Amino acid sequence: MNSSSKVKAIEWKNNSLFLLDQRKLPNTEVYIECLTIDDAIEAIKTMVVRGAPAIGITAAYATVIGIKYHHNKLKELPDNSAYCIKKAVHADLARLADARPTAVNLMWAVEKMHTAFLTEPMSDDHLAYLTGLAIAIHEQDILDNIKMGELACELMAEVNSAPFSVLTHCNAGSLATGGYGTALGVIRSAWKHQLIDLVYADETRPWLQGSRLTAWELAYDSIPVCLNSDGASGWLLANKNIKWIIVGADRIAENGDVANKIGTYNLAVLARYHNVKMMVVAPTNTIDMKLASGDEIVIEMREGSELTTILDQKIAPEGVKSINPVFDITPSSLIDVIVTEKGLVTNPNSEKMNNLFV
Repeated sequence: MNSSSKVKAIEWKNNSLFLLDQRKLPNTEVYIECLTIDDAIEAIKTMVVRGAPAIGITAAYATVIGIKYHHNKLKELPDNSAYCIKKAVHADLARLADARPTAVNLMWAVEKMHTAFLTEPMSDDHLAYLTGLAIAIHEQDILDNIKMGELACELMAEVNSAPFSVLTHCNAGSLATGGYGTALGVIRSAWKHQLIDLVYADETRPWLQGSRLTAWELAYDSIPVCLNSDGASGWLLANKNIKWIIVGADRIAENGDVANKIGTYNLAVLARYHNVKMMVVAPTNTIDMKLASGDEIVIEMREGSELTTILDQKIAPEGVKSINPVFDITPSSLIDVIVTEKGLVTNPNSEKMNNLFV
């Protein structure tokens, strides 16, 4: 599988799932083998793997692992084994789909695999088909990301004179996808086409995905990157040659509102003031057409200890209250373009988003 990047967060080898433990980056590169569906659920919950597309791909492989386990138990079950298998798989996939609430790719992948599972009675051939489907989801994500990178570059080349700089938030690269990246996929393509000269990366508190992951990933692929604190973004937009803010997404509503890493909304407001364009890059399986607007998107809240400690070192007074929303909603009115594998949606609204699926 050619990912056009040296970084691989997800590997399927010898019918086993291996995940790069992103909690330990940039200091240590360690892969965790997921032997059971519960291992995969725990990896998703604890941020071993993160990023909406990568979570979806992990869920597809985890579904295979779970179904394989129950298939192997088939011979030990009585005559109603087919019913028992379906019931057990359904329960497993319900837990898998609930591992994280905001990333719609997780639910999309689980539903796609579950639907395929129900099409035929369980057999070795059907298990092989389901394994092939998970691999195809992984490979298609890479192809879609590469296509989005090219579409975005065509737009940027039309709008701006090269070279210019871009700013990104969180990590939407190989580590967050099948192997190329959404936002960083665009940046990889822009670097290849000599459109950009520097990438500014917000550190992205509290998990520091910008400093630990994005800066590491871009440096790994020899793309010039400059790290900055989240609070420096306004100064950078006012003083540097930044023409685009490029981010990924965890869920996009029918009207084009975008849920992404907390702080994205701040950037969109700053971008509009400084006449910098706001680009969101996401495959169409990140778009949830069942939700009319971002008001309906569930925002995940995580433990306040992620704010009050760093590497087990307290950085806030004992007992202080904290609030830790993981995502925020950027209104479509603040987004210049949503880039998908099916095309560009400029100044997104409900009509334009629906046209993607015609």
